[in-house]
This record gives sequence, C-alpha cells and structure tokens, in this order.
Amino acid sequence: MTSFAQLLQQFDPDAPFVSPPNWQQGRTIFGGLSAALSLQAVLLERPTGFPPFKSAQVSFIGPVTQAQTFDVSVLRQGRSVTSVSVDCLSGDDLALRTTLLFAQPRASCIAHDAWGRPLVEGPSRYAPLKLDRKIAPACAYNFEMRPAGGSLPVSGADNPELLMWVRHLDARGVDPAVALIALADSLPPAAMTCFTEPAAISSASWMIDLPQPAVASEWFLINSFSQQALEGYSLQDMEIWDESGRRVLWARQTVAIFT
Repeated sequence: MTSFAQLLQQFDPDAPFVSPPNWQQGRTIFGGLSAALSLQAVLLERPTGFPPFKSAQVSFIGPVTQAQTFDVSVLRQGRSVTSVSVDCLSGDDLALRTTLLFAQPRASCIAHDAWGRPLVEGPSRYAPLKLDRKIAPACAYNFEMRPAGGSLPVSGADNPELLMWVRHLDARGVDPAVALIALADSLPPAAMTCFTEPAAISSASWMIDLPQPAVASEWFLINSFSQQALEGYSLQDMEIWDESGRRVLWARQTVAIFT
C-alpha cells in the first residue's frame, strides 16, 4: 500500500505518473488525488514569492485509466493574483481540467464569518468508521474517518448529510494545500446516504475556495450536504474545519447519480 506521502515523493510532473492500485476509485483514479496532483504540479514549478493557493475550478471530463501527465500553463500573473490552468491527461485523453487561483493576502478593514462549525466533540470522542468493502472503493482506505453526526452512506436516510472527522493515514511532508484538496474529496457524495443499495456515482465538477492559506493539521471535520438531487444529478455543498474550529475550505460539487 502506497501512502499519500510516499506517492507525493514519487510524483514528477515531467514524467508519466502511474497511480498505485490503492488509490483507485472504481475503474478510475480517485478524483481528489488527480486534483491534488494538479496543484502539486504547479507548486513544484512555482518561483520564489508565488502567492498561496486560494481557489480552484475542477472539471472531471473523463476517467483516468492510464498513466497521467500534467500540462501547466500560467494564464495571467498580476501583482497579487496569479491564474494557472492544468490539464491532466490519461494517456492521450483529457481527463481533468483545473483552473487554479493563487492570491496574496491583502489588508482590508472588512472581516466577517457567517458560518460556525457544527456543534460536535473532538475526533477522539468518536469511533472509527468500519468501511464495507462491498461499498467503499480502494482509495477510501487511505483515510481514517470518524462519523460525528449526519447519516451514513447507503443507509436509506432521509437526511442527505455526511458529518465526519477525517485524517490522512500519512501526509508527512506534503504541502498543506495539496493534502487538504485530497482529503476534501475523501467522503462519498452526500446523496449516497439516501441509497438503499450500492450504485455508481461520478463527480462532474468541483469548485473549491480556501478562506486563508492552508496550514498543516491532523484531523479535519467535513460536512457535506446534498442540497438537491434531480434528474440524475446531485448538487452538494462541502465545508471543512480544523480541530481549532477554523473553517479551512468551502466547496460545491456536481455529482452524477446512476440509480
């Protein structure tokens, strides 16, 4: 089993990358890994003084079933904000297209935060989730998950919400933003809580925002809620907090549902 830290150590954006089997998600590679590697490809080439990662728009175009290559292109570099695009190819086919925004913090007299962390206890107060190999893909075993509320996948729930403490089994030495992007996609889509039996799902798009530059942490609380499921697609909001209660990521994802 190749850990996330080991995988990042082996990653070279100038060479075709073959993902280990334990990062498989059905017939394709874990989408969170491909998105994280897209960011890592940029960070490995960044010059001194490059702004911190701020946001991304990810389009999941096709399955990653072959060696991956990453084509990085700087779209614009301003005084405070830099925009970069990354095309991830599976063999000769475009699999992932990501536009990333890097921004320097700026002084402002405007500061507010309208969202508070859910009222849950720390991760040590909850039992680890025992994954069901009939449901969980191989990539799920790279994380430890502890349900702190909400519903469970494939439980026929009326409430399409996932609320879990999650951590990497090994992300030592990995850039905090890269580790956070991979972890942010670790849970199944929230709509799967309503399933009564396993069925295929596929992420179609993912929008990610970081309120401030990512910093290293062990445990993160992920809250994912399906706002609407209609005509075979789910729209879900995702928020992540660190152990101190600081919100570190907000995202929205469109998921195709094949049931």
